[in-house]
Amino acid sequence: MPAIPALRRSLAVLASLPLLALAACGYGSQAKEDGTAQVAAGAKKTDGLDSVRIGYFGNVTHATALVGNRKGFFQKELGATKAQYAIFNAGPSEIEALNSGSLDIGWIGPSPAINGYTKSNGKNLRIIGGSASGGVKLVVNPEKIKSLKDVEGKRIATPQLGNTQDVAFLNWAAEQGWKVDAQSGKGDVTVVRSDNKVTPDAYKAGSIDGAWVPEPTASKLVAEGGKVLLDEASLWPDEKFVITNIIVSQKFLAEHPKAVEAVLKASVETNQWIKDHPEEAKAAANEQLAADTGKALPAEVLDPAWKSIQVTDDPLAATLDAQAEHAVKAGLLKEPDLEGIYDLALLNKVLKAAGRPAVDDAGLGVK
Repeated sequence: MPAIPALRRSLAVLASLPLLALAACGYGSQAKEDGTAQVAAGAKKTDGLDSVRIGYFGNVTHATALVGNRKGFFQKELGATKAQYAIFNAGPSEIEALNSGSLDIGWIGPSPAINGYTKSNGKNLRIIGGSASGGVKLVVNPEKIKSLKDVEGKRIATPQLGNTQDVAFLNWAAEQGWKVDAQSGKGDVTVVRSDNKVTPDAYKAGSIDGAWVPEPTASKLVAEGGKVLLDEASLWPDEKFVITNIIVSQKFLAEHPKAVEAVLKASVETNQWIKDHPEEAKAAANEQLAADTGKALPAEVLDPAWKSIQVTDDPLAATLDAQAEHAVKAGLLKEPDLEGIYDLALLNKVLKAAGRPAVDDAGLGVK
């Protein structure tokens, strides 16, 4: 699954298909507000703002946002401007919040970012940074599937038609020489679109033989007796591919660059802290998950899930471009124009100040 050169395309999503869905999870479409961030005494407002509204999913693939919230990195950089958080369960609802102006900055997967950008003809958002790579696995019933070739003829779950993992599995199946109708999921392999929150139950019931899913669903399946047959990272150059990006409203970026820069600085600081304190960071992420979702992850799920995800400041733009190409090849997306989806100027400014190398937009940046 090599990275593909930058696309220069005109948008035309197939009308009969749903929008490209979220990359990290598919747990509904509701968001809840959390205005509990603490403001340091004597701090000054950033860009004159009373607050910056930050969105993310209650999921370990959004580790930067979870830890940055829990440990106060965002609030520290924003000063007297309050960091307010909205917790989402699905990509489309986060894009809707960004479009409506009720959200300023968000952590989100590649598919909803692509979809949101192309659907608005490139006018609603920019990807301004990376957050996480990896965390997607093919987990199977070891009694039914003992090798990759045994996947043929089996029932494999993906989170949603056209979502990032669905596209990845269809692309991998095609590379094995198997034919699958993308819309129906029928063919040499049967693709069962199953919400991540019910996939473990479907596995226990025997209605699926495996699943190509993100964390922590993959580790939940392993806890139920499943076996990791393939880690998607092994299919990518340097075993890296984007699972979570940072996006911002174009309007907010234009009007409040200092606030955006503050959030990006906090993100970079958080990622470094996670790398320097992996166990403490894992605990902090789980504490925030419990606060956001009402339930922490058990160690047998959290530990392997955490190990499979790499936080990164680099948005890994070439891999997002490749993911879009895979959707085109699968017949789920007509060629989109992704030029201008990235604006990495502020991130590279933050990285330069920290003495780190700049990151690349794979030719898909603003001109």
